[in-house]
Amino acid sequence: MAPTLPALLCLGLSVGLRTQVQAGTLRKPTIWAEPGSVVTRGSPVTIWCQGPPNADSFSLNKEGTSAPWNAQPPAEPWDRANFFIKRVTEQQAGRYHCSHFIGVNWSEPSEPLELLVAGWLGDSPSLSVRPGPSVAPGENVTLLCQSGNRTDTFLLSKEGAAQRPLRLRSQDQDGRYQAEFSLSPVTSAHEGTYRCYRSLSTDPYLLSQPSEPRVLVVSDYTVQNLIRMGLAASVLLLLGILLCQARHDHGGARDKARS
Repeated sequence: MAPTLPALLCLGLSVGLRTQVQAGTLRKPTIWAEPGSVVTRGSPVTIWCQGPPNADSFSLNKEGTSAPWNAQPPAEPWDRANFFIKRVTEQQAGRYHCSHFIGVNWSEPSEPLELLVAGWLGDSPSLSVRPGPSVAPGENVTLLCQSGNRTDTFLLSKEGAAQRPLRLRSQDQDGRYQAEFSLSPVTSAHEGTYRCYRSLSTDPYLLSQPSEPRVLVVSDYTVQNLIRMGLAASVLLLLGILLCQARHDHGGARDKARS
């Protein structure tokens, strides 16, 4: 019996997928860390790798090491695996890539994930916000990170952000090291809690203790003023109504007294 059209289509799709896998053209998986890529020494972290739903397995690789860490997708929709580290040490700091396996081939490695371990350097830099912690949209804001100890690089992280921390080379200002992170012009997306760290070029993935957090608030003063004016007008209107009611009630009582 001659093969039917649906069977031929399925066969073609199967051969096409197998050819793609063998050619190594699988798309890159996505890699991220929870609760974030900056982890305090001794704290837990989970590295996630996400690929297509038909992946057979995932592999996590740390640059500079030869042994990959393999894991099976844990549950439906079968498109991701997690790599759990119970207590992060300086040995886990570094750059990671992950890949997924389908059929007979591995995908291209993911974009790099930098796992940064805070607390290796015992001190904390200072962080300040200029011109101040509350600004209007469109203003220019500078977050200044400083330390009295030798520093090669400063890093600025935003709490809850998916992006990797910003890095700047330090500048020596009369024996005090600093870096100025510019947010210009600011929008509501810049609003949040920031911390900075310092590191040395000999161990770029091992950081200091974090600075004290600084909260940046981006407020639209025009909208706020309109809201305040609206509230003030509402209060005045209510007072006017109450005053008129009081006069009306007083006039009625006086008319009753005369009669």
